[in-house]
Amino acid sequence: MIFRNQVSLTKKTNSISKDELIKNYGLNSYEFTQKNKEEIFVCSKHKELDLIELDQLLQTVGWSRRPIRRVKRALDFSILVVGLWLHDEDFPRLVGFARCTGDGILEATVWDVAVNPVYQGKGLGKELMKYILKELKNIGIYKVTLFADAEVVSFYKRQGWILEPRGSKCAFWYAN
Repeated sequence: MIFRNQVSLTKKTNSISKDELIKNYGLNSYEFTQKNKEEIFVCSKHKELDLIELDQLLQTVGWSRRPIRRVKRALDFSILVVGLWLHDEDFPRLVGFARCTGDGILEATVWDVAVNPVYQGKGLGKELMKYILKELKNIGIYKVTLFADAEVVSFYKRQGWILEPRGSKCAFWYAN
């Protein structure tokens, strides 16, 4: 992966200007691209999600349909909601998503991590998780739990998550 700081002083090819990044995705957005790729991806906790687009994303990863009004309510009660966008000047596309619940002070739980299957295996989920953990640390949360289906537990283990004793549904992460 090639990482680009959102405060770059010169406009690079295949990069978004600081002003455009903030205008389109909000403060503290995280821009990155893959080595030798033209696509730019942005993690953002401020860009508003289109609930229909989110529903379509979640269906592409095989999740059952959830009532939109309940999804909206769940997002409203989350302490962190992050979209992963494939940047396009005219129409950015939502290709990943995750949200966190918790008390907002001591602990948080990561839920609903999803990356469109077309973009899986390219490191985007890893970047999404890095962004989430950084943002949780920024608000002072250092104990994070995560619930995941058994078939994706290995993804989290490779990132340093520690499995719960049965090793099937829960992992823990602690900031140093």
